[in-house]
Amino acid sequence: MRKNVLGWSAGAVVAVVAATLVIRSATDDSPPAAVPLGAASSASVSSAVPSLVPSPTPSLSCARATAEGLSLEERAGQLLMIGTPVDSPRDLSGEVKRYHLGGVFLAGRSTRSAASLRADITALQGAATVPLLVALDQEGGSVQTLKGRDFPLIPSAQRLGAGSPAKLRDTVRANADRLSGIGITVNLAPVADTVPANIGTANPPIGAFRRQYGSDPDKVAASIRTVVPASQGEGVLTILKHFPGLGRVRANTDTSTKAVDRTATVDDPYLKPFEAGIEAGSAGVMISSASYPRLDPKNIAAFSEPIITGLLRDRLGYRGLVMSDDLGAADAAESVPAGERAVRFVRAGGDMTLSIRPEDAAPMTSALIEAAQKSPAFEARVTDAAVHVLEAKGKAGRLRC
Repeated sequence: MRKNVLGWSAGAVVAVVAATLVIRSATDDSPPAAVPLGAASSASVSSAVPSLVPSPTPSLSCARATAEGLSLEERAGQLLMIGTPVDSPRDLSGEVKRYHLGGVFLAGRSTRSAASLRADITALQGAATVPLLVALDQEGGSVQTLKGRDFPLIPSAQRLGAGSPAKLRDTVRANADRLSGIGITVNLAPVADTVPANIGTANPPIGAFRRQYGSDPDKVAASIRTVVPASQGEGVLTILKHFPGLGRVRANTDTSTKAVDRTATVDDPYLKPFEAGIEAGSAGVMISSASYPRLDPKNIAAFSEPIITGLLRDRLGYRGLVMSDDLGAADAAESVPAGERAVRFVRAGGDMTLSIRPEDAAPMTSALIEAAQKSPAFEARVTDAAVHVLEAKGKAGRLRC
């Protein structure tokens, strides 16, 4: 299938953001409930989306050189993915330009045509001197941002996981090809969480909506190994979610502060799907906002250095983009001021903070800049995080040196 890759000039890049919605699936008998959607530089932006030829993936040195050429304000902006309604993406243009945002998340549900969406995404990119990562949630089943004539219904992960690997691969490829065709560079998928059979739909964020590929981590891992190359081969980056797993919690982080997994350890077999996705080359991993007392008794995962740096980076050896789950509207982080949420996530080892609320762009950017100005060590962490964001943009064909 043809790839749709924007042709940006040297030093250019692309953007991501995530959301929370209530929707009833047209393909599953799912209960209606809240679903977690668990940079200025000298480069110029083309006003149109040129032909579909992928760019060579730049080396880490290219991403680092680009990051070092950005101001602190620009590097801080690269660490944010901010949400905007999928039916009116251009509304975020001012924030993209003002705060040098690294990514945009298309939030909500839409049946708009591919042509109209492509035009809006192109216009939104025009507000960024460094191109954006543009993301959405197109998992399938209850979590499918785009539907309608140009975006057929996708079966749930549970249904696809129970079928043949060939059917799963072909479904993912077709979906990614459609997304790439309108300028989407990141799908916040696949769900790598395993929901035990004895919990099933009693797991609010995942099982209740059949978002899991299965109840056996080995089988889920096999599905993840199929999904990652199928999507990324069509030019749409994958984000494994929700590390270290949301399959055993009994509350939703979007609507509760009581999502806790008291089982997870560093040797948890439910980490296997995440390991499989990392080995398959997934460009990103999303960190959950649940609590894991046996991994970190003090912090939710999004603010946990033992989980992000100790487990994901050091123990599992992951070197790609680390994103947060929504830290804007999610109740799991409500006790922490908006700006401090971004600082805590980056300090723990995260790279790109996701907020579905446009109003969070200002306090999050200001807090990151202020923390970096006070601490050389934190400024170095900001630079390192920006490198990971830019490297992901390179994998999407948007960064050239």
